[in-house]
Amino acid sequence: MQDSKNSKWFLDYFSPSEGHMHGIRTIFSSKKTKFQQMDIMDTASYGRCLVLDHKMQSSEADEFIYHEILVHPAMLMHPNPKNVFVVGGGEGATVREVLRHKSVERCLMVDIDEEVVMLCKEHLPEWHAGAFDDKRTALKFLDARRYLEETDDIYDVIIIDISEPVEEGPAYLLYTREFYEMVNKRLSAEGAIALQAGTTTPDRLLNLTAVHKTLMQVFPHVVSMQAAIPSFGLPWGFTLASKQTDPRKLSAEDIDKMVSSRVSGPLKYYDGDTHQMSMHLPKFIRKAIDEQKRIIEDNAPIFTYN
Repeated sequence: MQDSKNSKWFLDYFSPSEGHMHGIRTIFSSKKTKFQQMDIMDTASYGRCLVLDHKMQSSEADEFIYHEILVHPAMLMHPNPKNVFVVGGGEGATVREVLRHKSVERCLMVDIDEEVVMLCKEHLPEWHAGAFDDKRTALKFLDARRYLEETDDIYDVIIIDISEPVEEGPAYLLYTREFYEMVNKRLSAEGAIALQAGTTTPDRLLNLTAVHKTLMQVFPHVVSMQAAIPSFGLPWGFTLASKQTDPRKLSAEDIDKMVSSRVSGPLKYYDGDTHQMSMHLPKFIRKAIDEQKRIIEDNAPIFTYN
């Protein structure tokens, strides 16, 4: 964070030579947890924001875009999702969106950083909207990868809502082929997963394209999607993988009918038209995915700029 003459600023670095500057009105919490640096602040343009390891995670003004495009496409790939596993998702907004699906009977959220979750619960009530206290929610504070290695439970949908793979951060081993193979084994026959996959700017496509190609080693249907999230300062990518349903074969009308019958309350971002639009990636991204050879593995991880 940097001070100017009149204001305090948070500079969200994209690279050593580029960033997005946010004017700060108030800092509610700033803490170095066991796993990462966490800041919850009130910004002039986007309201309250969660920042982890000096990177914007979500903001009051546009978190609905991120969480709706992350959650609902994967949930709709399964005909009747009852048991859902959320990896990460400290703010509680991912669980909030999962619980909007009427079929859900249980949602297990596993986050390694209890301090972040508890501070989000205190300072970001609009994000979780009571989801942590819902009787369908189960919450565990431990390593999600280790949990999947040790459990025999089967889930219909797994949502991976974790920070970028920063070197020495808590998330980079949750982007590898070996981890996705574990996820696949813990999914039901019609299961699906979704995750955020990094920016889609022309010069920084390694994360998205490598995630896409790595998931193709494990799942028969893999689709990357794109959304504009203003507080991030960059367009953002999400990747969806399914064991049975091809999301490209669902029409806008199909999506709208499922949302109407299966989801409680109106959505602000995602619908049939948005589903179609999000999958229509520009040529340079499609070309980069086609040409990508990198497969992410435990002994060959990828890291984004820190």
